[in-house]
Amino acid sequence: MSTPQLVVHRDKELMAQAAAARLITKIVDAQASRGTASVVLTGGRNGNGLLAALAAAPARDAVDWGRLDLWWGDERYLPEGDPERNVTQAREALLDSVPLDPERVHAMPASDGPYGRDVEAAAEAYAAELAKASGPENHGSVPTFDVLMLGVGPDTHVASLFPELPAVRETERTVVGVHGAPKPPPTRISLTLPAIRSAREVWLLAAGADKAEAAAIALSGAGEIQAPAAGAKGRQRTLWLLDAAAASQLPRSLYPPSSP
Repeated sequence: MSTPQLVVHRDKELMAQAAAARLITKIVDAQASRGTASVVLTGGRNGNGLLAALAAAPARDAVDWGRLDLWWGDERYLPEGDPERNVTQAREALLDSVPLDPERVHAMPASDGPYGRDVEAAAEAYAAELAKASGPENHGSVPTFDVLMLGVGPDTHVASLFPELPAVRETERTVVGVHGAPKPPPTRISLTLPAIRSAREVWLLAAGADKAEAAAIALSGAGEIQAPAAGAKGRQRTLWLLDAAAASQLPRSLYPPSSP
């Protein structure tokens, strides 16, 4: 696994714009080298802020949207179209405004779908979809994502992997149902750390003073059970994208000067 690298921006707006530009470049490069690209989206204010910035970026048209696979790191197990679902928010922020191939938009199941209230069955179905997309060149039963993005919670959670809960301890399955999440809704679907660590690059997004302690804990050598963000690493690169407020508790020696 790669050693975390940090980029610290002046504020959350600049962070979102710079991250969107970085993502466009990564997608275009992947499509140029392999024909397609695969990205895992995250929800929350930072994930949605990045998508909104991408929607407003003139360079977004450099992406061949029809050759992009989109996945999700986690989802709230709510009915289709619920405004709290990550996919609903992503559609509003970006997806409805670009010419994606619907067959390549891999939303996690909804609670009013074929699995009903059985979140474990829904998680198994998403794991099967990932396995189907995985080829012999991939590492295990998930595709090798080009970029997997994660928001970092104030408690250091990523995706729906919360400190000390069973999901963060999972070492075999790639997708799990989450029960009793400490923030609503309590029932969710999440990729596990083994699935996250299959990505070429993992980007962790944190903006705001309420994320400062979490960033400091996760980057201080904490264990992944107590601080799940500490265990989110990419095969080739692990990139923390922060604003100055989220980086305020980190020692200056840990990160380079603020990006322009």
